[in-house]
Amino acid sequence: MSWKLRSSKFRHVYGSPARRERCYEGLRISRSAHEGEFCAVNPKFLAVVTDAACGGCFTVIRLDETGKIDPMIPKVIGHQGAVLDVKWNPFNDNVIASCSEDTSVRIWYIPDDGLEDNLSEPLMSLYGHHRRVTNVLWHPTAENILLSSAYDHKILVWNVNTGQAVTIITCHTDTIYSMAFNTDGSVLATTCKDRRIRVIDPRTGSVTREGQGHTGLKASKVLFLGTSKRLLTTGFNKLSKREFRIWEMDDLSRPLAHEDLDSASGAMFPFYDNDTHILFIAGKGDGNIRYYEIVTEKPYFYDLAEFKSSFPQRGLGFMPKRGLNTKRCEIFRFYKLHSGARGLCEPVSMIVPRRSDQFQEDIYPDTPGCRPSLSAKEWLGGYNRPPVLMSLRGHYNPSYTPKLHLNVPITKPMFTNGHDGMDATDNLRSPKTENELRSMVFRQEEEIRNLREELKSRDVRIRQLELELQNYKKREYPDNRDREESMEI
Repeated sequence: MSWKLRSSKFRHVYGSPARRERCYEGLRISRSAHEGEFCAVNPKFLAVVTDAACGGCFTVIRLDETGKIDPMIPKVIGHQGAVLDVKWNPFNDNVIASCSEDTSVRIWYIPDDGLEDNLSEPLMSLYGHHRRVTNVLWHPTAENILLSSAYDHKILVWNVNTGQAVTIITCHTDTIYSMAFNTDGSVLATTCKDRRIRVIDPRTGSVTREGQGHTGLKASKVLFLGTSKRLLTTGFNKLSKREFRIWEMDDLSRPLAHEDLDSASGAMFPFYDNDTHILFIAGKGDGNIRYYEIVTEKPYFYDLAEFKSSFPQRGLGFMPKRGLNTKRCEIFRFYKLHSGARGLCEPVSMIVPRRSDQFQEDIYPDTPGCRPSLSAKEWLGGYNRPPVLMSLRGHYNPSYTPKLHLNVPITKPMFTNGHDGMDATDNLRSPKTENELRSMVFRQEEEIRNLREELKSRDVRIRQLELELQNYKKREYPDNRDREESMEI
């Protein structure tokens, strides 16, 4: 255990929870047993997965709309099953991806002013999995590349520009717990219920490295430690004690370091800040957040401190670096979903104590911004580029809002309920077993859903163009109403 004290400018980092009036109260936070974060944040919006009487939904709130939330607030209600994960597009703060138990992945557009009515029609629906979809992940440098994993043990790589799955990763033999990209998105790491850690080429789906992970059966998570070519995993040992391990990406035969934490039962969520090299670990159902400083040599990590709270967390989201308050020396900000009937989302800021409120260059190096360094076509062609960096000096201004170039296809899925290459004549054959009957019902439901999506596709494209035109007019002619009216005519 790395208990030895050392000189570090992050030794006195502390957590500062927001005042009650700066929290979001009255949310019906999801009570799903899924080991998800249920929360996603960007500098414009907060998205929280919520419970619904039927189907699935999530709530999107503007960040400045704090306090008591109206129970009738508009929601995103397009899914037919419970929503399990949501992720904001890193290059467009108005676009969010969601996945659900209804086997679909959907892309939504949120206007700058937020939702005025319930949103039920997505920009695009992606079908390819035949069991519940548990995780979605945007590519860190390439625009409109999205990954999804499901209980069918597959990971699909989507080109959102075309709505097609460009790669199917089928190397897993059991439930996929988590997935993470490295800094430039050239490598994908996953953890699985079969207790294996895999390093995968996301373009081809081939496994480049594989090793034995945590020995416990409960959920484990993985992330890359910045540009160091090292992995960190959290999980359980065979005695059901929680632990984390640090691995060399090129050698997964044994961990470089490990730390036993406690005997609690909740899954652990790891978060890593590559600018300060601080690792945060928060357990589901815990009230505390541990943090460590990661170094390149033995012992590879040092304990820093711990944020403690008497209220357990149901899930956690975090703000991208470009949305932090540099005058407070804020290096990380969590959005903590409280368990129980409180329905509270509480911002928790991690602060480096400094006497000056001037910009601190030593704790705010240039950080990945909101511009992609690659197009989807370039990345699929084999190119890799590091993220486009931006300076945090001054306040964040979302000056770059990329246009959406989504060619909504006729939504015939590439795969029908997981039966690859299913021939149309199979529908004419009478089912002989219960499984065949169930498969036929699934196929017919899929065909009905495809027809509905095909009818909606043109309307979705029209809505997208109208929203882009409205945003363009707001940016170009903020005070000229006459010109706006003439343009509408």
